[in-house]
Amino acid sequence: MIKYIVRLILLALSLLLVAWIVPGIRMSGFTAAIIAAFVIGIVNVLIRPVLLFITLPINILTLGLFTFIVNALLLWLVGAVVPGFQVMGFIPALLGSILLSILSVLINWASGELQPA
Repeated sequence: MIKYIVRLILLALSLLLVAWIVPGIRMSGFTAAIIAAFVIGIVNVLIRPVLLFITLPINILTLGLFTFIVNALLLWLVGAVVPGFQVMGFIPALLGSILLSILSVLINWASGELQPA
């Protein structure tokens, strides 16, 4: 349980960093970041696998690059749902999702869940 709370806090800090770096993404504070991190976790568990399955033919044709589009749309969706977290357009959502993916990989690697090749 502690492990998940730590990961939630690290994801919230990553969201704050993304909001600081990417113009067009705004975060009102740490509480909004925690809520957004929690909603992103729920969206990644429930909605993302369904969307990736539905878009599998496009994903195969683009050699997996369409996953970036799906991630951006889901980040945009979370920005529309969570108060205090705003994503103002598709391009900020795309840049934010790429940066958030990189930070997530670094968090997984640092926590020992992802072993370097």
